[in-house]
Amino acid sequence: MAEQILLMDNITVIYPNGFAANRDVRLACERGSIHALLGENGAGKTTLMKVLFGFLEPTEGQIVLKGQPIRFKDSLDAIRHGVGMVHQHFMLVDELTVAENLVLGMEPLRRGLFDMEEAVRITQDIAKKYNFEVDPRATVAECSVGVKQKIEIMKALLRGAEILILDEPTAVLTPQEVTELFVELKKLRDMGHTIVFISHKLNEVKELCDSFTILRRGRTVAVGNVNDYTEQELSNMMVGRDVSLEVEKGAPAGEKREALRVENLYYNSVSGKQLLQSVSFSLYRGRILGVAGVEGNGQKELSEILTGLRSFTRGEITLEGESVKGKSVRQIRQMGISNISEDRMTYGCAPTMSVTDNIIADRYYSGKYSHGIRLDVKAIRHDVEELVKTFDVVCPGTASMSGMLSGGNIQKMIAAREFTSGARVIVANQPTRGIDVGSSEFIHQQLVRLAREQDAAVLLVSADLTELLQLSDSLIVMFGGEITAYFPDSREVNDLMLGEYMLGVRKMTAEEIQEALQ
Repeated sequence: MAEQILLMDNITVIYPNGFAANRDVRLACERGSIHALLGENGAGKTTLMKVLFGFLEPTEGQIVLKGQPIRFKDSLDAIRHGVGMVHQHFMLVDELTVAENLVLGMEPLRRGLFDMEEAVRITQDIAKKYNFEVDPRATVAECSVGVKQKIEIMKALLRGAEILILDEPTAVLTPQEVTELFVELKKLRDMGHTIVFISHKLNEVKELCDSFTILRRGRTVAVGNVNDYTEQELSNMMVGRDVSLEVEKGAPAGEKREALRVENLYYNSVSGKQLLQSVSFSLYRGRILGVAGVEGNGQKELSEILTGLRSFTRGEITLEGESVKGKSVRQIRQMGISNISEDRMTYGCAPTMSVTDNIIADRYYSGKYSHGIRLDVKAIRHDVEELVKTFDVVCPGTASMSGMLSGGNIQKMIAAREFTSGARVIVANQPTRGIDVGSSEFIHQQLVRLAREQDAAVLLVSADLTELLQLSDSLIVMFGGEITAYFPDSREVNDLMLGEYMLGVRKMTAEEIQEALQ
């Protein structure tokens, strides 16, 4: 029998407002295993891990670590007892070196000063022990996303982590980087480490994990061995209904009809660094154009320029012949461009405002709702309640503060606003990042419906290559702020090929791209 290293028994967490995030949750992990923690957004996974990492005190229940009941005072106490956590968003200082980041908070000193050489030696030793390839003297800003992920794991291991919590660790990695990460995680497992793997990507769970626990609405609803279940069965248990893992989008109808044109677009940062160069493409009515690329290669800047959040340096953007240059965000929206931002908490919604206020933020001033200085509260309430129902936004009420909703429900709230704005062009940047299979299924269906049924042109930026390949009619790849590949038919390419272009291993010539764009 394998040794049980961790048992979270009957964990209940009730917040001061009376909301029960966890009720009688049980999570058991064996030493030297990779255990998947699965569930929809709002199912209670984050709360449970906050308890395990010492961020939260459970209302009821206990943690048994290596056979001994324990209650962590805080995260430092959890780290001292061998629990480490790698967050979805990296906790690294870009300006510091790999070695400096690794020893942050436990810096080696020599004659009262920071000992860089000792920090480098420590980094080299732990990298060698766990077979990680990193350059101790490189700044984090110079490192790829995959290397940053390694640094975070090494930080936890250096501090003695026997149990490692990984929250969506592959969200921004290429297929090649995911493969490399999984090799290293399996080595850690074989060395006796226990990994709690949180992910919405069930194909990765099937490939990597040994066992699983599924939470739904704050309760444990299923446990088992991963090999005993299919992806479809796991997704159905997570959501509590049959979920379609593949989107039926059909072929686009008729001739290409241009909606938006981008010509020779350049963008420089405030410091003068060129982040976009010579970017040209068109969006067509009734079609979805996917944008692939490792994060930080210009996709964010491109989507924010198209929606008015940034001003471009030179080039031209026209919506059915009308230039967007110099237009405000509201003017661009009124022209017919809607935006699902990758940063839903900064640009997608106002977290301290109600669900109602967020949904009508782009239309409260319209004639339907605004009569002089007065708002038609009854009409607003009726329409918002209909949208909340249609888009399945789970919330206590439309007056609820949006920041209290789960990530998936915030995303559906944003979709309710953006997908009903009557836009001719939809810019969707990471529309399903960090949300569960049920919410992702709904967003996917809506994007296809907007393109095929409402004749909208969709620009889909995503780090999820399965999503891109399933939804897109055509694809571009961005690397170093340029378009380095264009595939008129997304069926001509697979994820491994895309990964090579995303990493800069392969690149089409300007002539090949231009020919494909014709």
